[in-house]
Amino acid sequence: MTIPKSLLPHLAILALTPTLSAQDENAPVPEWLQKLENLSPEDKKTYATTLGEGSRLYNQKRIFEALNSVYDAERIFAQNPAALNLKGACYVEFRDFTRARIYFDEAVTLAPDNPSLLFNLVEMDFVTRQWESCQKRIQELIPLFSKENIPMLRLLEFKLMLTYLKTDQEDKARELAEKYDFLDDNPYYYYAQAAICHYDGKTEKAGTWISSAQRVFHAATLAPWQDTLIEFGYIKSFLGEGLEAGDPIE
Repeated sequence: MTIPKSLLPHLAILALTPTLSAQDENAPVPEWLQKLENLSPEDKKTYATTLGEGSRLYNQKRIFEALNSVYDAERIFAQNPAALNLKGACYVEFRDFTRARIYFDEAVTLAPDNPSLLFNLVEMDFVTRQWESCQKRIQELIPLFSKENIPMLRLLEFKLMLTYLKTDQEDKARELAEKYDFLDDNPYYYYAQAAICHYDGKTEKAGTWISSAQRVFHAATLAPWQDTLIEFGYIKSFLGEGLEAGDPIE
């Protein structure tokens, strides 16, 4: 499966230097974190610096250098879920989703209840069009996010709505599309309506909904919503890549 570069998912990148003090005092300390804390002061300092550099390089889109930094850090300590997550994110940039999923899965094994790690597996399913798996993951993930994290929850519900369209659950999709209205302080309503219009073949009206969203929200706020519709195949990217409604990724 070859996926255009513009269809790279928005990923959650974790803090890279967790400490025992950052843990819930009532929660058991993960074994990997105990081992990390048991490194010598010198190794811990080098590890944190090296991994932090990897994160900085990743944010600058210097992906090869970022990946090299992660591998250098892993020579000191190789069981940090945040580092595995960053490594997976690098392979997403290379469009190697198979290898990226391996590292995301390894990260989840070490931190099974971390919503950000689980979100990245949702993104892997979404971008590779594994709709039933994606739907199940979203349904299990939504309760794990804080109710205060409204932007993430709305985006997950939007993705869930789209999976309903791909799994012959049109009624559920239409019902979810109407869950919020224009008074909601998120792009959900506009993009949900645009998606339904695309599904109904009303492409021009769908574009009107997206234009309305662009007048209300900043571009940075809209980026993950716009990219979701590109990944889904309903709109084209600014680079001209993407798919028309219903076209398969090959």
